[in-house]
Amino acid sequence: MQPEQRRELLGKCRGIRVTDWHDAMDTLGLFDRGLMKPQIRPLWRDIEAFRHCIVGFAFTLRYVPSSRTIIAESPAEFRRQEGAWYGEEPNWSDELQESDVIVIDGTNTRDTGYVGSMNSMVWLAKGALGIVTNSGVRDTDELIKQKVPVYCDGFSRGIIPGRVELDSYGQPVECGGVYVRPGDLVIADGDGVMVIPIEQAEAALDIARSIQHGDQKSRARLYKELGIPLDFTLGEAAEEAH
Repeated sequence: MQPEQRRELLGKCRGIRVTDWHDAMDTLGLFDRGLMKPQIRPLWRDIEAFRHCIVGFAFTLRYVPSSRTIIAESPAEFRRQEGAWYGEEPNWSDELQESDVIVIDGTNTRDTGYVGSMNSMVWLAKGALGIVTNSGVRDTDELIKQKVPVYCDGFSRGIIPGRVELDSYGQPVECGGVYVRPGDLVIADGDGVMVIPIEQAEAALDIARSIQHGDQKSRARLYKELGIPLDFTLGEAAEEAH
């Protein structure tokens, strides 16, 4: 998909909830497809502006347990081997595109934090919108402070060297019980993570938007009835309700 096509599609998708997409997939007869396990959840939530929410395109990585280890007789030697371990990994982040969501499959790996406060910021600077992983993340206080959108299965404190190796990137992976291919549409909010096969994106989008708008109109009426100030979650229905 060309950059302008990606931007156009995402412009139509922003603000649509995971539940709307899930209902749209049901409508298409694709029951329970693409919905990650509930253990994959946001590290933090921004209730004021929903900055934890993500919609973008999957950029996939797969890590596997390593049969190698680091044996060092001094801290300096450990640091040397640690640097060499990282140096062996392809510089995949240079291939990130604007609006990518990094999806990391770390199935059956040890206590390893694939995402931290520094590398996540590097990825965002290169265009990524957020990270989804079936493993854990580290430096969580800073990740929350920095408002990096991260969806994960918990906390992992260890470093990569001596524990895991990059098996592949830019290839299909399994994450949260879902088959994820590069370029598939990834939607994430407080209810979890949904992956829409890119071939189904347009059809599901039309249905999801219709479901969302119906919900917004109903809620806008209830807001007025209950005396609740209208807010941005009501979309165009907020204007219609005035």
